[in-house]
Amino acid sequence: MRFMIIVKATPESEAGGWPEGSDKLFEAMGAYHEELARAGALLDASGLQPSSKGWRIRYGANDKRTVIDGPFTESKELVAGYTLIQTRTREEALEWTRRFPNPVGFDAQGVEIEVRQLYELEDFEGIAPKQEIEKFKEIGMK
Repeated sequence: MRFMIIVKATPESEAGGWPEGSDKLFEAMGAYHEELARAGALLDASGLQPSSKGWRIRYGANDKRTVIDGPFTESKELVAGYTLIQTRTREEALEWTRRFPNPVGFDAQGVEIEVRQLYELEDFEGIAPKQEIEKFKEIGMK
């Protein structure tokens, strides 16, 4: 089972800033991710640049696509970073996420991380055509 731990953006992260005491935060994040890696649960992790360096694609009628350049105003709906883990059970993933360091510093309150389970190709069996699932497997998707 794969899970994504999603760190929400803050006005400070959207401005390209770092929380106060970020040296301690980086140490805590490093130790946490090192522990995940030793346990064989870490698949990937990264921070994201502010939305001012990104864009969105809006799909309209007749498949028309419009590019919308960042920044995006609602920082509470933006992602600042993620950690992708693989565990045997949902409960194991929950235990790992309970140990995730506070992403905006140790004294900050009112902060949340979000955890979402990823679909596995087996979840689409009976829904997607078998040959399409096989194509995804051939290119290395799970």
